[in-house]
Amino acid sequence: MMYYEPMVRIVLEDDDASGRHCGGCTLCCRLLPIKAAAYPRERIGNAVNEMIAQGFAKPADFAGMMPEFDKPAGKPCPHQRHHKGCTVYRRRPFGCRMWSCRWLTNVDTADLRRPDRSRVVIDVMPDFVTLTTDEGQRANIEVVQLWVDPATPDAWREPSILAYLERRAAEGIAALIRFDSHDAVTVFAPALSQDGQWHEVRGQSHGEHLGRELYEGLARAQKVKVAPQSG
Repeated sequence: MMYYEPMVRIVLEDDDASGRHCGGCTLCCRLLPIKAAAYPRERIGNAVNEMIAQGFAKPADFAGMMPEFDKPAGKPCPHQRHHKGCTVYRRRPFGCRMWSCRWLTNVDTADLRRPDRSRVVIDVMPDFVTLTTDEGQRANIEVVQLWVDPATPDAWREPSILAYLERRAAEGIAALIRFDSHDAVTVFAPALSQDGQWHEVRGQSHGEHLGRELYEGLARAQKVKVAPQSG
């Protein structure tokens, strides 16, 4: 399930332009999955060449870059070390270089705590959910993804995070609370409901959408309002 963001920020250095730093936080290295298939070698090569050609990066930025690998959600990265962070940071795969959390980019997250303290990682990547109306029509809905530590499943209910979700709802964006790659809850803040209340749609999600499926699904996303079940 996913939310569209036209620009994806790339972090190649330790320091972030937002003024925020990972510090001792490595929660994303455990909660999020890594999928080698999401970054085929040819696609990586083309992207790297284009970034260098456009002046966004230098060849030295990718020196020794290791290949992509698979890691399931909720499992520590094999290169992560307690209190030491990433042991292969300078050689980390392309997918890791491309990704960043919203706390780090500091896009409307100034009031949020660092992920290792809130136990919630807000994904910079969007997704979408598909719901079926009473008339049998299927509708794609934009969502912002929140990866929540399964050990603290209610961490996303922190007031500052709920306020963040309300701000997204004002933009027509719902939230997908992920506990792993498949177990998730779709949350509709009051601005997205006809009765002005919070609503949670529980059940199994169908995993993350990637590549063309993601962008085509987002292109068909609709603005909706949910209504409580009658009876």
